[in-house]
Amino acid sequence: MNANTNTEQLYKDNILGNYGLPPITFVRGRGLRLWDDLGKEYLDFCSGIAVTCLGHCHPKLVAAIQEQANDLICVSNLYRNEVQARLAAKLNAKAGCNGKVFFCNSGAEANEALIKLARLYGCRKSGQDGKQYKIVCAKNAFHGRTFGGMSATPKENVRQGFAPLVDGFAFAELNDIDSFASAIDGNTAAVFIETIQGEGGIYPAEKQFLKDLRNLCSEREVLLMIDEVQCGVGRTGRFFAFEHAGIEADAIGMAKGLGGGVPIGGVWVSDQYAELFKPGSHGTTFGGTPLISAAALTVIETIEDDGLLENVTDKGAYVMQRLAELKSKYPHYISDVRGLGFMIGIQIAESPAEVVTQLRDDGLIVPPAGSNVVRFLPALTATKDDFDEALRIFESVVENRSATLPETQSA
Repeated sequence: MNANTNTEQLYKDNILGNYGLPPITFVRGRGLRLWDDLGKEYLDFCSGIAVTCLGHCHPKLVAAIQEQANDLICVSNLYRNEVQARLAAKLNAKAGCNGKVFFCNSGAEANEALIKLARLYGCRKSGQDGKQYKIVCAKNAFHGRTFGGMSATPKENVRQGFAPLVDGFAFAELNDIDSFASAIDGNTAAVFIETIQGEGGIYPAEKQFLKDLRNLCSEREVLLMIDEVQCGVGRTGRFFAFEHAGIEADAIGMAKGLGGGVPIGGVWVSDQYAELFKPGSHGTTFGGTPLISAAALTVIETIEDDGLLENVTDKGAYVMQRLAELKSKYPHYISDVRGLGFMIGIQIAESPAEVVTQLRDDGLIVPPAGSNVVRFLPALTATKDDFDEALRIFESVVENRSATLPETQSA
């Protein structure tokens, strides 16, 4: 029995089936390259779904983790650790105004903390009767799979089987300020949106919409909470994607790329609202340990020192131009190309499942999104050569699959 067969059987016998059975077994990674247990090499444009932002096993990240593991791994949040404090200061500087940071372990946990913030804010405004607790989210959003996250996610495939969900969520049309204005009422505590909807199919919030939404939230005295779990930490060419609109958030959720591959989530809250969290109002065992904080601090410093935001801006513009050319070449197969920087969605004329499989067979790893979108989410270190290789593989698959579809079929 070869290693792959053995691992596959171990999964079948022991791993819960909520992901389905993974098709291959990866054993090694370097940069944007992955190798499976049969020795096949792949170009990774998934990055653990926007997680390994420095690529696999970046030497600075590996060294930081090894060094910190030799000193101190975990002490709990009953005590201070210097690395967490320095990481919080870094993130506070990135947020655009003064605030405080809470560390957890994932994007879902970060978003759960934001939902609790909205409840605390509503209680402060309306008193302990808690009547002001409504949160307005965007249609097509994805905010995680906890009960709070599912309740903020209006997708039946995410919610199915888990009713009743958490009360108090309403949904408005992304990029339609009138829709949000109508949804905000006297019981509303916060607006909660992704700057770029990731799992929903790579739908960016427009700059003017974000500016208008910021003004609307200020006028109505509701929080503007922004989910940057997938689009943050440099993925769009700015540290936070909402920076492109020149606005400030009241609270920010982050995760994924922040740890470069190790589990971390974080919430930044403006000083105006940070005092709502009192001792005992929230917590986590593993959030912000010295080990994880050292990794995240190294990620941020490497993004800064190696000019990765500039790389994302430059190469992102290049690949968007190339994809626009492919859209013109295969208009009945590629109907749209959306996104910013290294967060790109390509809308195609069929379900992405078979396309993702064929791309993987040809050596390119990409994740799907929504019902008909293929994502490009490479590490922030991706080069022009990496994109050229990915585009060569992608075009080959598009050419092959588009030839089997009638030209009248539309994505």
